[in-house]
Amino acid sequence: MAACKKMDEKSTPCIVLVDKPKGITSFDVIRKLRKTFGVRKMGHAGTLDPLATGLLVVGVGTCTKKLRDYVGLPKTYEVEVLLGRKTTTGDMEGEVVEQKKVSPIDRKEVLHVLDAMRGILPLPVPLYSAIKREGKPLYAYARSGQTVEVPVKKMRIYRIELLDMTQDGGEAILSLRMDVGSGAYVRSIAEAIGKRLGVPATVKELRRTRVGEFDVKDAITI
Repeated sequence: MAACKKMDEKSTPCIVLVDKPKGITSFDVIRKLRKTFGVRKMGHAGTLDPLATGLLVVGVGTCTKKLRDYVGLPKTYEVEVLLGRKTTTGDMEGEVVEQKKVSPIDRKEVLHVLDAMRGILPLPVPLYSAIKREGKPLYAYARSGQTVEVPVKKMRIYRIELLDMTQDGGEAILSLRMDVGSGAYVRSIAEAIGKRLGVPATVKELRRTRVGEFDVKDAITI
């Protein structure tokens, strides 16, 4: 497997690059690989939501120690941002909490907004995230219906590129490619883009294509 870096002369790999499919969690991937390689000790360098697809960097056995070097690497995502709708989760899995008809969008305005977002931005983290407040993850508050103050986090955007733009039925979709720093939430960035354009927004599709020098083209499927 081209995606596996060998740990020694045995068949067990050290680092496995996986192209995660939609609809399963990152831990589901770990469970499948444990059965495949017969190794219990595994970890990954950055979670992907069930909705998301793409590159998951998995460490096997003693090579889980290497993951510390990969967690902080820049990441590349391809994302479809749906304009005209906001959800509880920041993606299509949540309940719609705001909806607004989108007027025809000027491409130059979109490019201006994207250009202004490069750099370090203080953005609220998604309510459905593992960030903890008083020792409890935010998603636990959300699921129980409790109100909690959502923390603001500095997120770095190295590059953000408009690939395509379509509009139909009062909603619009921006297809983007972005390079972001470790810990950046694409759902937060998508909502910020909508806010700057004056409309609600949510993530429709999300795919991670790179983690540092690791590329999803070298990944295996499961």
